[in-house]
Amino acid sequence: MSSSLPGRILAIDYGNKRVGLAITDPLQLIASPLDTIHSQDLVKFVLDYHQREPLAAVVVGMPRTLLNEPTDSTSAVVGLLRRLRRELPAVPVHEIDERFTSRLAKQAMLAGGLGRKARQDKATVDKVSAALILQSFLESPFANDSPDCRHW
Repeated sequence: MSSSLPGRILAIDYGNKRVGLAITDPLQLIASPLDTIHSQDLVKFVLDYHQREPLAAVVVGMPRTLLNEPTDSTSAVVGLLRRLRRELPAVPVHEIDERFTSRLAKQAMLAGGLGRKARQDKATVDKVSAALILQSFLESPFANDSPDCRHW
């Protein structure tokens, strides 16, 4: 399901060092890897991107364990969610379960014919993971326009 607001939807696969990013097409139908950036540059990147290309929503992967419990990274992502909601009050910021996205990204890259070196490149894995997070959001029956939508 996509946002009812016009614009693209941005997905974030947050890591302490790197952040994978993915974006939809303007019709919010297709999720594509966008970029990998340093974590400290994330909020500025999102704000700058929103100035150039209005965002309909932001989707952030929420790290959870297999038992659906918080991980060491969860508190950093919760802080990121708060900051994005404060900096972008008119843009819904959703969180969605990101379990298995790195593994699925590597499998998708293998199925897509990428060589071993490309599949081992963490920056590539991060942005493909973000695309999987975004595609999951687009297909999710749980997604709606509520800024605190949770799918975990």
